[in-house]
Amino acid sequence: MQHFLPHVARDSNAGAGPRTLPVAIALLSAVTVTGCGSQAGGGESRTETDTAGPPVTTEAIAAAEQVIGLEFTEAERRQMLEPAALFSGLEERRAAYARIRREDIGNDVPPALIFRPHPPAVPVERGDPDWPAPPSVDPPEELESLAFASVRELGALLRAGHVTSVELTRMYLDRLRRHDSVLHAVVTLTEDLALEQARRADRELRNGTDRGPLHGIPYGLKDLFSVPDYPTTWGATPYRDQVLDETATVASRLEEAGAVLVAKTTLGALAWGDVWFGGRTRNPWNTEQGSGGSSAGSAATVSAGLVPFAIGTETLGSILSPSTRTGVTGLRPSFGRVSRHGGMFVSWSMDKVGPICRRALDCALVFDAIRGPDGEDPTLVDRPFPFEAAESLEGRRIGYVQASFERDYDGREADRRVLDVLRELGAEMVPIELPDRPVESLAFILAAEAATAHDSLTRTDLDSTLVRQQAAAWPNVYRTARFVPAVEYLQANQVRWLLGRDMRQLMTDLDAYVAPTSGGPTLLLTNLTGHPSVAVPNGFDDGESPRSITFVGTMYGEADLLEIVSVYQDATGWDERHPPEFTPADADSADRR
Repeated sequence: MQHFLPHVARDSNAGAGPRTLPVAIALLSAVTVTGCGSQAGGGESRTETDTAGPPVTTEAIAAAEQVIGLEFTEAERRQMLEPAALFSGLEERRAAYARIRREDIGNDVPPALIFRPHPPAVPVERGDPDWPAPPSVDPPEELESLAFASVRELGALLRAGHVTSVELTRMYLDRLRRHDSVLHAVVTLTEDLALEQARRADRELRNGTDRGPLHGIPYGLKDLFSVPDYPTTWGATPYRDQVLDETATVASRLEEAGAVLVAKTTLGALAWGDVWFGGRTRNPWNTEQGSGGSSAGSAATVSAGLVPFAIGTETLGSILSPSTRTGVTGLRPSFGRVSRHGGMFVSWSMDKVGPICRRALDCALVFDAIRGPDGEDPTLVDRPFPFEAAESLEGRRIGYVQASFERDYDGREADRRVLDVLRELGAEMVPIELPDRPVESLAFILAAEAATAHDSLTRTDLDSTLVRQQAAAWPNVYRTARFVPAVEYLQANQVRWLLGRDMRQLMTDLDAYVAPTSGGPTLLLTNLTGHPSVAVPNGFDDGESPRSITFVGTMYGEADLLEIVSVYQDATGWDERHPPEFTPADADSADRR
């Protein structure tokens, strides 16, 4: 699944200022933990260990052996220190590492090995989406009653002339200002840009120019993506004043679709959790609680009715986790479906971009606008999205991870009811077992890539400025990843290839499968293989805390996946409940779909 791709579409740094995060893939060395390199945002470098440092000794090699779980003889250790022409000895190799670190290579530059999860042969599929008819709408008595309206309903109101994009934009900006003191979900309001985009949308709609379902609809963008003239902070102190002179592809695609950017939403520092340099982003259902994974602000603002939809990213749960916590619907598309250009990288082979909405149908509308190759992200594929609205699940084969539903856990009965509903809707439910591979043992793939993406933070000691410093946080993950041997990294990716093959075989006769959101191997497994997933509300714990179920689709099968989830939502209505503290008294809680 890792392939060497020597070609590039074009220089993705054109027009952008230099970035200073070296990108050489982390190699083992207990003797090369630190080294020379450019600095990110100032700070003092850690102790240098290039050729000016103490010599590499057989004792140092023996110490490193304890880390990697191998044992060499004393003669073999001495041989490792001898010059070996092109491949050199360890002393010369350490100097080579130092020279590589002096290269000015940015976070947005991928390694030459690119993750390609799709099979060589892709079957012919249906064509473009077939959207349902627009809903019937009436003028709102109070504009704020539309706070929780669906994207489709807002679009119908705009086209009927019952509201304007400027009115919607001002309403959502006002709600963002009023409620963010509680939620801490916004890094920057983009008011000037939003009003400019909204005025243009109103002019175009009046003149008969319709850019599609998102035309004139406000939205939030995770502050991992760059937009000119506004900070792109990555949620982290070293970058809180960073302004990048480029527009991320996902933002430009949404602008082309006529959407209106009202806010850059919070993310945990460098996409870890919900704690950023401004505090902790809160769950609208329980403001004593954080809102979950790193797309924290995107999920919280959608949940609280502060935007109709938002953009998130996921490497390991950062769309699905906050969607679960805040009771919204989050789509993590297949790897390679949506461009990461203009965004901060955590893991080149695992990062994915997707919409967070209140309904699966809205996720489909947003996904259709942002998907597809852009000439910038070399991992992208061109596949159709043949979404068709359905009323039943007749003819659908949906798997369920039988062992997961049989174990004892909180919420098991709610999850089992999902299986009953799917059967009642006509689906054939098929018990399945997930591949028997050491999935959890592959997690260091993410760690090695993340440590590479933010290498200079470790080498300049700026990792000490991040808000989390415990073992389960980026600084420690970055440091421990320096000890991942290159051979083991590549072998892990070989096992990952086998895992992807197993999943393709498993899903051959399935349209999707369903699994509990909490616990089990599904989250890490599908992030490694690149399969699309949706977290969808399926009830409340103790009547107050949202919970979700996870649907997983086939590779590039977002259309079937969202069709299934949409039918499930129509039959259950969990998406119609909203956090009381943020719901206007006259809000229409049931959208017209």
